[in-house]
Amino acid sequence: MSEKSSTSSGSDEDVDPESGQPVELGGVLSKWTNYIHGWQDRWVVLKNNTLSYYKSENEREYGCRGSLCLSKAIITPHEFDECRIDICVNDSVWYLRAEDPEHRHQWIDSIELHKAESGYGSESSLRRHGSMLSLTSAASGFSTTSNSSFKKGHSLREKLAEMETFRDILCRQVDTLQRYFDGCADGVSKDEFQRDRVVEEDEDDFPTSTRPGGDCLHNNNGSKEKLFPPASLKDMNGIDFKGEAITFKATTAGILSTLSHCIELMVKREDSWQKRLDKEMEKRRRVEDAYKSALSEVKKKSHYGGPDYEEGPNSLINEDEFFDAVEAALDRQDKIEEQCQSEKVRTPRLTTLPLGDAYSTIGTHRFAKQVEEMVQNHMTYSLQDMGGDANWQLVVEEGEMKVYRREVEENGIVLDPLKATHAVKGVTGHELCHYFWDTDVRNDWETTVENFNVVESLSDSAVIVYQTHKRVWPASQRDVLYLSTIRKIVATNENDPDTWLVCNFSVDHEKAQPTNRCVRAKINVAMICQTLVSPPEGDKEISRNNVLCKITYVANVNPGGWAPASVLRAVAKREYPKRYTEPLRCQKVRYLFVR
Repeated sequence: MSEKSSTSSGSDEDVDPESGQPVELGGVLSKWTNYIHGWQDRWVVLKNNTLSYYKSENEREYGCRGSLCLSKAIITPHEFDECRIDICVNDSVWYLRAEDPEHRHQWIDSIELHKAESGYGSESSLRRHGSMLSLTSAASGFSTTSNSSFKKGHSLREKLAEMETFRDILCRQVDTLQRYFDGCADGVSKDEFQRDRVVEEDEDDFPTSTRPGGDCLHNNNGSKEKLFPPASLKDMNGIDFKGEAITFKATTAGILSTLSHCIELMVKREDSWQKRLDKEMEKRRRVEDAYKSALSEVKKKSHYGGPDYEEGPNSLINEDEFFDAVEAALDRQDKIEEQCQSEKVRTPRLTTLPLGDAYSTIGTHRFAKQVEEMVQNHMTYSLQDMGGDANWQLVVEEGEMKVYRREVEENGIVLDPLKATHAVKGVTGHELCHYFWDTDVRNDWETTVENFNVVESLSDSAVIVYQTHKRVWPASQRDVLYLSTIRKIVATNENDPDTWLVCNFSVDHEKAQPTNRCVRAKINVAMICQTLVSPPEGDKEISRNNVLCKITYVANVNPGGWAPASVLRAVAKREYPKRYTEPLRCQKVRYLFVR
């Protein structure tokens, strides 16, 4: 998987020097689609604080298939997968995988940069929208308080209005007094200057003339000095200092009184507000708890089915949840199968069986030796009676059909062998084995296979088949590659019944290599059918009522993967009668073979 981007994260090149915004980043990432299709490569673009994805780079002109705004996104690098990123916005989650840890780090840095530059209060946000807080805006914010919260606060508002009036009066009085003090300072300076000049000029000359309002008078020491009549308090710029002082005192006293009243009102209301605040805080706490609980449930439901909850070594789903999910999925499949069976119309079709001699010889293909060993092993061990063997447990018994299981584990994987016996009237072993082996009629009885194809035909009696089974979430999907052969067993004496065998066992093939999409299961399955004919009564001809097919079915399956052993056994106990013994319900064969 290749990936290309327009910038390398974590450097100054990530920001456009003209606009100051992070530059666009694009590349190929694997995106988790759903539990059926798994990880798929998608073209992902990071631009203007938005993460979008397209099916491919060439299909960008058709529009994106989805997008996320990163303003409130939560970016989580996966704990175990070094290439994976989880991006969550509310109840929407994207699971992404980069080519390697370095590319994942690059994407995380770029996403965080876009997210940081988009948030309110960021440098770019301030450049775009500005940031100015003033008394006007603060006052307007205060004015939005509900009027109902001040229904009991008319006195406080009135006192605040009085404070505004006192403030205006006080400011005017301060200006008036300041002008008076400035005038006083100028008058004193001029008086001192004139007095100094008179003393210097008349130091030895003492005038004796006196006037009622005279300029010169003798003092008690016999000296004379220049006297200037003191200025009246009302003469200084026309300001009545005494009146202004009295008014100033009254104003400050009013301010202090109003402040005291305001403080008293606020102290009285503090307890009431505190109680209301406590109640609101408690309500908020309960609402937040309910919100977190609801959000957790929503996330659990929306994320259920994501890659963290599927079968795997680090799966977040426990055994009970795993079992419940599998049970629910199997129930849904059963309903679908029942509906399909009820709608399916069976029509008899003529089927010509090939002669048995064509299947009694050993093949010459490259797997011939391995096939012969498998056939001999099954004929030697599969037909042995299980009586007295305590390791085999009877798990299903329906009339003539009995299913046994033996518990075997290897490296924590359940490998329980299965053995089933059955007896069916009206069909021969040749017919049943051909019905079980022929891929042309496989879908008539096999309900667990999603699709299959013949990879290679080795001979008229041996083929290599690749098939994928329907997925039962949260278990991973399984596929199987196996060689299937049908063989007529040559009788060693004339009393031996007509015996046929179908053997399916796993092999490797270059045209069907394992993929990450499915877990490759290993199988070794055999069905041995023996035809027994009872003589008819009197002179009657032999009919199907005189034919009995004795069936022995053995299966050894290694499912692989990480499904819990307890879950596998519980599900297997339920599914054995349907999944493994469906070929034994041979009434369907009557619709295939018409004589």
